[in-house]
Amino acid sequence: MEKEAILHIPLSQFAFAEKEDRLVIRIRCKKDDLKRCVLYWGDRVAMEEPLPVKQSEMEHVASDMLYDYYEVKITSPYTRVCYYFRLEDDTESLYYYGRGFAEKLSCGRAEYFQFPYIRREDILDIPEWAEDIVMYHIFPDSFANDRRELKEKATRHMLLPDKKSDSNGKILPDRICKNHLGGTLKGICENIDYIEKLGINCIYLNPIFEAASYHKYDTIDYFEIDPCLGNKVDLKELVQQCHKRGIRVILDGVFNHCGADFFAFRDVRQKGKASRYYNWFYYLPETIQYADPPDYEAFAYVKEMPKLNTGNPEVVEYLCNVGTYWIREADIDGWRLDVANEINHEFWRTFRHAVRAVKEDLFLIGEIWEEAGIWLQGDQFDSTMNYTFSYLCRDFFGKGELSVSEFDAQMQQMIYRYPWQVSLAQMNFLDSHDIPRFLSYCNGNRKRMELAFFYLFMGVGVPSVFYGDEVYIEGMKELEYRAAMDWQAVMEQQIENNRLQGNLAEKFSCWIVLRKEHVALRKGNYRTIYCNDITGAYVFSRSFGDDKVLIFLNTGTGSVTLTSVEVPQLQKEKIILSSYEGKLLAVL
Repeated sequence: MEKEAILHIPLSQFAFAEKEDRLVIRIRCKKDDLKRCVLYWGDRVAMEEPLPVKQSEMEHVASDMLYDYYEVKITSPYTRVCYYFRLEDDTESLYYYGRGFAEKLSCGRAEYFQFPYIRREDILDIPEWAEDIVMYHIFPDSFANDRRELKEKATRHMLLPDKKSDSNGKILPDRICKNHLGGTLKGICENIDYIEKLGINCIYLNPIFEAASYHKYDTIDYFEIDPCLGNKVDLKELVQQCHKRGIRVILDGVFNHCGADFFAFRDVRQKGKASRYYNWFYYLPETIQYADPPDYEAFAYVKEMPKLNTGNPEVVEYLCNVGTYWIREADIDGWRLDVANEINHEFWRTFRHAVRAVKEDLFLIGEIWEEAGIWLQGDQFDSTMNYTFSYLCRDFFGKGELSVSEFDAQMQQMIYRYPWQVSLAQMNFLDSHDIPRFLSYCNGNRKRMELAFFYLFMGVGVPSVFYGDEVYIEGMKELEYRAAMDWQAVMEQQIENNRLQGNLAEKFSCWIVLRKEHVALRKGNYRTIYCNDITGAYVFSRSFGDDKVLIFLNTGTGSVTLTSVEVPQLQKEKIILSSYEGKLLAVL
């Protein structure tokens, strides 16, 4: 038995509560090493001695490149639980407990693994609606300014008269905001019916607040809508129209940094250390040199984006007021938080408390590109942008650099790095406003792209579609992957009764219907059934209660026939898949 590979960490993704009476316990071991794993558990403060323990067989639920994962869910009448494992391979049987390994247990319960108390406050509180959403990600400037249309505006700059004065009573100068393609909030509202027909029930908007650039990540005023995009009335109308159709709305919060024309930074640029806002920024010299590169902390050394000091109580109060203001003002449903990994954890805890006090089921998504477990313990975010998912799909479906078994192993590792509730709520996507379009990774091969999107809708997590992917927008550079929505292609895909037909948009609609019909595709477990690195065939199942489905993918260039020999769940049926094809088969 490879003891060095065996791992269990109490109060982590290896031991967490799903409900007040349900614990999930996991253990990791070397791949193909253990033959059996049993959990022994009991009431850690039971009056009896020796401690009575219950026995639960653990299931081998997943394998990655190096390890196997075993899991068991126990319904416990106890609020305080202690536990240990018995591990078996072909040659030995060992106990594994708080102090390590033993052939026989002679210690007391205090030396077992401990779940000290199942407190309801510590159970992950992710909004129930999050697991059911299909997200449509919109870059507002690039989407629409009329019904099924984006008329490129000749005017690219707008003067913003500023009647506010500085601390000396001096009237501040006019500011400039910019657009690029001219999309607006009204334009999005004019096309909500199109989004609804796709089956989408949540939209995420890149920043819409007053800013100097077309992308709006250099905020000037967090309490105003950028006039290039519209006004508060437009946002309220958009949210109302979305809510009438059962569509949630998530806004982008840029709190790591502001814009150079943000009132506090303008005061600092004028007065230096004498400014009352000097400590609103993370690091500043006594006098500011507004140049490239900046001599102060800024996002990615961009002088137009000075870093806010979210450890300053005044900044914390200001930004929490921003977060709650737009919930009260426009009834938004969530925040996606930009550059979340560069902000102190205590700020996010405070922010969560503030916005949840106004709307209990608000959904919080952090922009974190790497492993994000420390932010996903229930006190900060509900979800993060799952870039690992996009990388794996890029390398597997797009570039063909991973085999089926490698893709499956790395996907399993991704899923089991977090508690199950968190994995179900991860924001999965193939592309976004910050990375190339997925079709470009596929070198224009639409069938490979379509198969990747099929997997996006069938896999574990919240599927998110970047606007225009359904009409095959390509692009490797920023202005390319933020290109104008191709409304002409949309119109060509519609028929007289206004239903979408053909190409990827219709498939999106069909796959979304499947997600809505099968709770297993929204909440079910994920089990690998079959991998074939030669043919490219990949089969996995998802199950939730009585709802069980099998998902088949052919990632290869030739047709594949699968029978009950390869997939016992098929019994007498067989599945024939053409190249780059995915199918879902319900198993009753």
